[in-house]
Amino acid sequence: MPKKVVIVGGGFAGLSCARKLANNKNFEVTLVDKQNHHLFQPLLYQVASATLAAPDIARSLRGILCNAKNVSVFLDRIVEVDAEKKTIKGLEQSYSYDYLVIAAGTRTSWFGNDEWQKHTFGLKRLEDAYEIRQSILSSLEKAEIINDPEEQQRLMTVVIVGGGPTGVEIAGAFEDLVQLALHSDFRRIDPTNLRTVLVQSGDRILKSFPESQAKYAQDRLESLGVEIMLNDRVVDVKEDEVTLKSGLVIEAHTIIWAAGQRASRITDTLDTKKDSCERPYVNNDLSLPEYPDIFLAGDVANVIDNNGVEVPGLAPAAVQMGEHLAKLFKEEVRLEKTKYAAQKVSLRPKFSYRDKGIMAIIGKQAAVVSSKKMNLRGSVAWMAWLLIHILFLIGFRNKLSVLLSWSFAYLSKQPGSRVFSIKKA
Repeated sequence: MPKKVVIVGGGFAGLSCARKLANNKNFEVTLVDKQNHHLFQPLLYQVASATLAAPDIARSLRGILCNAKNVSVFLDRIVEVDAEKKTIKGLEQSYSYDYLVIAAGTRTSWFGNDEWQKHTFGLKRLEDAYEIRQSILSSLEKAEIINDPEEQQRLMTVVIVGGGPTGVEIAGAFEDLVQLALHSDFRRIDPTNLRTVLVQSGDRILKSFPESQAKYAQDRLESLGVEIMLNDRVVDVKEDEVTLKSGLVIEAHTIIWAAGQRASRITDTLDTKKDSCERPYVNNDLSLPEYPDIFLAGDVANVIDNNGVEVPGLAPAAVQMGEHLAKLFKEEVRLEKTKYAAQKVSLRPKFSYRDKGIMAIIGKQAAVVSSKKMNLRGSVAWMAWLLIHILFLIGFRNKLSVLLSWSFAYLSKQPGSRVFSIKKA
């Protein structure tokens, strides 16, 4: 009888696990996601800044797994885990499991100020990227048509909260957009006057990078025109207005929240210890301490690996976790046919993270790359960033499409995804 493996989430971790179990007769795999596509989140900001189109970084889960005959894909939102009955409940139906893999990712956190959500944009979904892109481009259109200088300035101000890789990359992308692509497109306004403000509560941006890399990134952003406000934090957000702890009030039509995250809501139904971001702590085989048949993978989990390393919420780490779980499941099935069947849980392989480094792009032809073996910055790091992201995309079509889009944008200085329409009243 095949083991029932239910995977919640079609991101890097969940999809990697499913692909490693594909066409294995020992497993009946069910992949459940509230979206019908796998999203390459590291490039989501490029959809927001009009460089890439949605199909470039998203691919149908069914299309990816169409040749995996033992894998079923369901579009459903999971709302509850019943660990005692070994079932999960979705809005459409319930699913029973022998092994449950929760790889549902994270959501935006406003640090207890959820009322700010209606005035800000997160950046977790394609819909978020569409909304940011429309907000920026429509603001420029409105500024072009009105005559009030103060209102024009408000429309042409963007506040980005959070100085991590997401905040840094989107700040650089917006400056590239107006400095290189839109500078000659308007007649009454100068798009290069777009004011981009990056607010960081700490004493430097890119806290996870070496200090020299962070300093390079800050200098680069400031040379592009980004205003960086360090050692300050947001204390209030209203419509078109951000108030900082220092007392400064910034009027801005577009406010992007890239400052925090917390685990997917599905973890709310798990009776287990969690960190401040609501991510459950897991054993070093990725199982929950209380439930050996429930596993968490990707950035939904707080993972300390077999070497005592805290695993970061990065795509390579998520892929490695998914592959680890597939290997673990296969090993347990093998052990069940041996004299070690009763000890299979204690014999589980431990997860060891292979650190491949971190990187962030800072506008056109500049990036920072940091790993144990090397630290790169500038155009060399930018080329490394391009290559690695191309390699991580799933499917030849996506790789080719992104490569062509980047080449066109680089040579013509014109992004190809600037189309939007006025929302209905």
